[in-house]
Amino acid sequence: MTYPNPPWTLQGYAIQTLQLIDIERVRSLIPPEFDIVSLWPGKTLGGVYLSLYGSGSVLEYSELIVVAGRVRYSRKTGGWISHIYVDNHDSVAGGREIWGLPKEIAEFTWEKCERPKVTLRERPTRYQHRVTVRQGENTLCRFSYNHAKFGWQVPLNDNVLSTLSGNILYFNGDFKSRLGLVGSQLEVPPESPFANLGLKQPWLTLDMDKLCLIAGVPEVVGQLNSSLIIHA
Repeated sequence: MTYPNPPWTLQGYAIQTLQLIDIERVRSLIPPEFDIVSLWPGKTLGGVYLSLYGSGSVLEYSELIVVAGRVRYSRKTGGWISHIYVDNHDSVAGGREIWGLPKEIAEFTWEKCERPKVTLRERPTRYQHRVTVRQGENTLCRFSYNHAKFGWQVPLNDNVLSTLSGNILYFNGDFKSRLGLVGSQLEVPPESPFANLGLKQPWLTLDMDKLCLIAGVPEVVGQLNSSLIIHA
């Protein structure tokens, strides 16, 4: 199995939710070397990122990233990815062996939902688009959303902390996108591996059109002291 060397350039479309998650729900998923950053008493900032990378990308695939919260290690702060799914085996291998991310294979169904004709007494369908992510018979999540009618072309930057073979990794993601705010609805069934995170209705959803993401080269910034090695 082959995959490109980092950095990876990925182009396409993405949706990003921002949600508050109970710190007690995520503590067992994060090694003790990391401090969990509290945005609100007892809450950290997490969310779901769904993307479709196409022409111009080093690999073409769909991706679901679950960010369980923000963490800090040795003055470096970034997101902690607890679950991540793609539909490309080379992406799985590269994500695990380069960035220490626990990528798994899943199936993605992207749909445009036609608005049905309704009478004055009926309530029209609220969301025009839907993506469903499955592993075999299990539905991981279902996400309904609208595209932004307008947006602003802006650069974004975020960092991620992970672990690989006992090392603590730190890497950067640079984004350029036409960014807009949209309505959305996230459904996480009880059988989903990340149902215990208690992800509820997003309080903010970003529509990222004409996206260009550069996933940077990871830097080793420390070592795990605990016997529990996550993302190895």
